[in-house]
Amino acid sequence: MDDLTVTFVDRGRVQADRNFVVDGHSVATASDRDPEHEYETYVVWNLIVETPEMTILWDTGSHPEAGDGYWPTSLYEAFAHVDAEEHALPADLEDAGYSIDDIDAVVMSHLHLDHAGGLHNFAGTDVPIYVHREELPYAYYSANTDDGSIAYLASDFDRDLNWEIVHGDSYHLTDGVELLHLPGHTPGLMGAFIDRPARPLLVVGDEAYVEANYAGQSMATSLLWNNGAWKESLERCRDRQRATGAEVLLGHDLAVFEDVSGTAD
Repeated sequence: MDDLTVTFVDRGRVQADRNFVVDGHSVATASDRDPEHEYETYVVWNLIVETPEMTILWDTGSHPEAGDGYWPTSLYEAFAHVDAEEHALPADLEDAGYSIDDIDAVVMSHLHLDHAGGLHNFAGTDVPIYVHREELPYAYYSANTDDGSIAYLASDFDRDLNWEIVHGDSYHLTDGVELLHLPGHTPGLMGAFIDRPARPLLVVGDEAYVEANYAGQSMATSLLWNNGAWKESLERCRDRQRATGAEVLLGHDLAVFEDVSGTAD
């Protein structure tokens, strides 16, 4: 579509052991019982998709107080969003030339704490928050019981929000923006196919944290809801890329983000 634009919003840096991101990256063996671990830097990002019908915000990033007690200590120790306080959503939107009031719709790829931490900015408004049918109940279940995933915080999403539920494997939000159900990382993970004028953008998101995941190396078990579903979703993404020649945006790969967004040095 000639009148569709995508703005990339850098929401800061997360640091974590690569073993969380690429399963078995550095494991002990009989001859090497103390392998070196790689502590790496990853990116948190959002998108602003502007179409003639609406201005869409993709995800909301981490809560700015993530490192100041808002995130549980155990989670922050594993995935430290080291500059979250410098990346409040309103300020980052302003840097990109937008404001909260400019946003007509929010699409939540999923409700993990590094994606849903800015939803409080939309509480009490009529801005629709799109989330997949399989994601919302799992998030509430996980946040309020000892089962499910520990990466959901009820305080992120248990608010007065105007939820819009997405059903099925594909949902056309507006001309040029197709939401894709990609279960595996979570039950209701969504990606998107965005029909940009020059080249389509395939938003894979947390289906693949880094390029190694997109090549077929799974994330650690702690980051996967269902490994079989993850593999099927990965093939769906690859098939779409092959059919369309789309540029691919991964979940947290800093080099890929800088390349796709045009911010690499």
